[in-house]
Amino acid sequence: MNDMYKETSFGAVSVGFGERPAVVVVDFQKGFTDPRFELGKSPYVHKAVERTQKLLKAARANNVPVASCRVGWGSEKDIGYWKIGCLHKGWNYGDPTTEMDERVYDPAYDFNFWKNAPSIFFGTPLMSFLVKQCVDTVIVAGCNTSGCVRASIVDAFSYGFRVIAAEDCCGDVEMGPHNANLTDCGRRYCDVMNSSEVIAYFNRLGAGSAAA
Repeated sequence: MNDMYKETSFGAVSVGFGERPAVVVVDFQKGFTDPRFELGKSPYVHKAVERTQKLLKAARANNVPVASCRVGWGSEKDIGYWKIGCLHKGWNYGDPTTEMDERVYDPAYDFNFWKNAPSIFFGTPLMSFLVKQCVDTVIVAGCNTSGCVRASIVDAFSYGFRVIAAEDCCGDVEMGPHNANLTDCGRRYCDVMNSSEVIAYFNRLGAGSAAA
């Protein structure tokens, strides 16, 4: 079967790594990672959290900035028109669903903030943080791939960053949408890589800094 996307040059250009990366972690809060909650039951998200834990250990060891967000609202009036029913109850500021997953969150190191739209960039202080850190490459992890992760990839691309999606550090409710969205983003906006490739990049940066 012919790949018409490939034949018409989609994905022909590699993004590659820059000189100053940051990891952005989308919505790895307990509402999405803890099976006690309706949206926290996906085994694919659970596996992504485990891989992200290893990715962030390497990032912090090599002085790579880490930014993470959590979804929450002040009241029902603040939620807007989300079509996910369970978000309309129990996702306000301070509710258990909004607690960050300790496996991937280090409050002494990470820059953490609230968001209430799909993208980690929309209406948040992330862009200002990345500029202050002189970041040129954004590594994206989190959930769900087909929703908030994809929106964050598109916004990172739109702001002019090199974007790398760490495939095994992203999770969704089902594998079909996960694979389809990363394939499509990889054709257009980002390089899709395994976390081991990203960790090797972090370690090269760390070794270079130590040598300097």
